[in-house]
Amino acid sequence: MNWINHPVVLEGKLVKLVPLERAHFPELLRVGANPSIWEFISINGADSERLKLHLESAMLKRANGEQYPFTVICNRTGNVIGSTMFHNIFSEHRKLEIGWTWYDPSYWRTGYNRECKLLLLSYCFETINAIRVQFVTDENNFRSRKAIIGIGATFEGILRNERIRANGAYRNTAVFSIIDREWQVVKSNLVTSIVY
Repeated sequence: MNWINHPVVLEGKLVKLVPLERAHFPELLRVGANPSIWEFISINGADSERLKLHLESAMLKRANGEQYPFTVICNRTGNVIGSTMFHNIFSEHRKLEIGWTWYDPSYWRTGYNRECKLLLLSYCFETINAIRVQFVTDENNFRSRKAIIGIGATFEGILRNERIRANGAYRNTAVFSIIDREWQVVKSNLVTSIVY
């Protein structure tokens, strides 16, 4: 039995997260065509065929509980603005990772990501009773690292040569986490930091 019961829909004031479906692909491929999104990610999603395969794979892995991909929708416009997912899911250890988060760059540093993470983290700690939620990013992705620290995660260290980017370069990965006993403080700080 899957730890995450499909369908999961999470909605705030700014964003709505809905389960990824094939009907979302055209808009996600349009948004994903911007190469700046993929600078530090190990796939080149600006390649529409590559991104489509990644999205198809995520949907297949949802069926067996390996991943749970979402499409992120702007509540104000109804437009698809990106995607995120639960992955590296280990229900027996009550831990998972939030990642593969990417947005239309016009939504960067606007509060949308913070609300998205508030919704995801609330689900993790308050609905499925996770004890650990992990985030990872490229060691050199300082924008992402700042955002992860900004939501209240604790930096744990660097995994060296942890993966290979689409261009063949080795990637060192920065690891962050939030654990259950930290959640109420993290939540309170997140709620007050989101600008509506």
